[in-house]
Amino acid sequence: QVQLVESGGGLVQAGGSLRLSCAASGSISSINTMGWYRQAPGKQRELVATITSLGRTSYADSVKGRFTISRDNAKKTVYLQMNSLKPEDTAVYYCNVKWLPTFDYWGQGTQVTVSF
Repeated sequence: QVQLVESGGGLVQAGGSLRLSCAASGSISSINTMGWYRQAPGKQRELVATITSLGRTSYADSVKGRFTISRDNAKKTVYLQMNSLKPEDTAVYYCNVKWLPTFDYWGQGTQVTVSF
């Protein structure tokens, strides 16, 4: 049974920073794509950033230059460093680990709130 446990969310003022972490427990292939998604109230879940097991990254246009995704394969952990946060970044952030079609796991979500 694979579980993803997120941490690092919270309340921050606009312009501030937060670092999210997501640790995978259980047996999981090292060949996978890890990523972060977010869902704001009344909106659909959207992709924030992904990173492959070879370290290739991709970002949503709205976070490019402000957010950085990274991973530690030995710890089965993915991180999201969020700088220059804006109120529109407020959302529940979800961790995801996938290697389709074999597996697709989601975390429980962590709240990020950015105040004006």
